[in-house]
Amino acid sequence: MPTEEPGSLSQWALIRRRFGQHRLAVGSVFLLAVLYGLAVGAEFFAPSTRQWRDLSHAYCPPQLPRFTFEHGFYVPAMKSYVDPLTFKRTYIEDPTRKVALGFFVKGDAYRWCGIIPWDRHFFGVKEHAARRADGTGLTFFFLGADKYGQDVFSRLVYGARISLSVGLVAIAVTFLLGVTIGGVSGYVGGRTDTIIQRVIEIVNAFPQIPLWLAFGAVLPADWPPLSTYFAITLVLSLLGWTGLARVVRGKILTLREEDYATAARLLGASHGRILFRHLLPGFTSHIIVVLTMSVPSMVLGETSLSFLGLGLRPPIVSWGVMLKDCESIQTVANYPWLLMPVVLIVLTVLCFNFLGDGLRDAADPHPTR
Repeated sequence: MPTEEPGSLSQWALIRRRFGQHRLAVGSVFLLAVLYGLAVGAEFFAPSTRQWRDLSHAYCPPQLPRFTFEHGFYVPAMKSYVDPLTFKRTYIEDPTRKVALGFFVKGDAYRWCGIIPWDRHFFGVKEHAARRADGTGLTFFFLGADKYGQDVFSRLVYGARISLSVGLVAIAVTFLLGVTIGGVSGYVGGRTDTIIQRVIEIVNAFPQIPLWLAFGAVLPADWPPLSTYFAITLVLSLLGWTGLARVVRGKILTLREEDYATAARLLGASHGRILFRHLLPGFTSHIIVVLTMSVPSMVLGETSLSFLGLGLRPPIVSWGVMLKDCESIQTVANYPWLLMPVVLIVLTVLCFNFLGDGLRDAADPHPTR
């Protein structure tokens, strides 16, 4: 089958072809798809529910699954003892007891996305009833447990739903504000453009982190979790639209005098139709690139506020909330697996940055390579 010549392809087909040549960007797309898939199906992929805890296994170290043809997947049961002098809990493996693991096992009942009732989990302990009745050995903590005996891996999966969705929701609001305000500024011009640009300069003049902290401190501590979630999203959006507005304004200033825009005005098209129907689609790829590069800052913003206690709070589970347990250096030194949210945050930020680089190179009409 003959391949199409580049000159016969549409703009979006050329972007897809150039993007496919960026291996880091393509790999980042697949990895982000896995992370968002885990977030959407958190109840199914998490071995434990968000509320389950086992105080008798607080700070239990990670248990990596093992496999033999005789026993299949399993982990040795954990025995704990407390040092009478330091009161530090120490865990050792009990080779005489094995915790059988399996796929699509029966576990705690849940409602997927709050709608579909089910009790199956992708991976976990087979003896679910014995696990709940006997809390002395039949436990499985893939990435360890926290101070309340909660499964860190399960909380990471549930936290991905909040931390990753905050970035997307904030970007959606940022898109509406940036495109609308920046488009009006570039298309109308004159005094309106001057006022909008001065407002953008004032917003950009404030240090970002102290301004985040100020907004976070204003949020009432007794607000319900859902209200706090949307408030944090709104705060991140109100501080992140200026960069997109500047990009949109610059492009509109360039395109508003083009022949097709002038022809639309002469045919009687309204200003709104010219702006949103004729001008904005001309640089949609650039808008997508800017939005993609902005997602990491939104994720880091939510993490920073939650870590400092000014953002999301328990019982909400997010990566920033989980990092609250890492405020003590001694805790991190003794239980390093509590830093796993940092690994996912860094991985997510890198993936979005690589994705943005790939989209930027693909959307460049004059590539250098």
